[in-house]
Amino acid sequence: MSSIVTFLGKGGTGRTTIAIAAAKKLASGGQKVLLIGQDSSPAYSLALGMSVTAKPQEIAANLSVVQMNSTVLLEESWAEAKKLEQQYMRSPILKNVYGQELGILPGMDQALALNAIREYESSNQYDAIVYDGSGDLNTLRMFGLPDILSWYIRRFQGVFTDSDIVKALSPFVQPVTSAVLNVSWSPDNFTSESTKEASQMLEKGKEALEDPQRVIAYLVTTADEIAIAKAQYLWGSAQQIGLTVGGVLLNQDSDNSSLGDDFQPLPITSLPRIEPGNWQPLIEALPSFSAATSIPKPILIEIPEKKIKVFLPGFDKRQVKLTQYGPEITIEAGDQRRNIILPPQWTGRSVTGAKFTNKYLELSIG
Repeated sequence: MSSIVTFLGKGGTGRTTIAIAAAKKLASGGQKVLLIGQDSSPAYSLALGMSVTAKPQEIAANLSVVQMNSTVLLEESWAEAKKLEQQYMRSPILKNVYGQELGILPGMDQALALNAIREYESSNQYDAIVYDGSGDLNTLRMFGLPDILSWYIRRFQGVFTDSDIVKALSPFVQPVTSAVLNVSWSPDNFTSESTKEASQMLEKGKEALEDPQRVIAYLVTTADEIAIAKAQYLWGSAQQIGLTVGGVLLNQDSDNSSLGDDFQPLPITSLPRIEPGNWQPLIEALPSFSAATSIPKPILIEIPEKKIKVFLPGFDKRQVKLTQYGPEITIEAGDQRRNIILPPQWTGRSVTGAKFTNKYLELSIG
């Protein structure tokens, strides 16, 4: 089982340099580290000072690096999809479509990258994975995919199963698919077994994301006002997917007074400017990348007090939209949404009040 470290912040603040230094620091401490770069351009190889490929290669003691290549990942994932189809479908049809033919659709890069990270993490070859992604909302949405997909499966599976149209058409599925697609599908093909396996995998992803010992992010900023504002926004947005932010890295500045109280109570680490090829000062200045016990949890459910507290730094009440449908509460902040399922003890209850206290959105349940 690997721990995963990633970095969030405005472009140009030095995230890639810090990710490389972080990988070197963890490797020098004896951990077996995989550095993953999302940027598929030659710029990543230039930053490392060596050619990087789509397959992990060891570049130093305990340190390997891989560069994401979406076309390669798509081919590999498509081959896996064919295997799953053969396992769960009596009449597979994907066998005549080849991964080399497929193009990359918008959003595929993040989904493919998350699956690759999952596979590297489950391989048990690495103690730590340093993921150098885009560092913005795309990275957050990538890590939030397990929660989003599990919601879609949960909601639409029930809608699909209970639909009168589906019930009425069920007897015609087999003859129609046989005539049109030359396969013998029936409603039984779409068994709960495959859905159950997918849901279990997604639940494991959600559990990993919510465990700061397994996945943690650090905000990267400079003293620039825009960079600080972007880091604050990403801090609040990270809470919407349950991702723990472990601290702030103030790059190329020894005076953290420019940050004021904007990031309290996160620890702030000032990082020095480095000379090309001289990584040691930066490596020594970096934190240990372990979660501190004082870091606020993204969500607290207090059963006796009938309260839910959602940590939303960087937002105020005017920027938050709250809706409830049955046992699910949806919180919209910025460009992120989070669905919270009420505990069984609160079945039939609804939100009766909401207020902001110390960067928490506090909900009262009636």
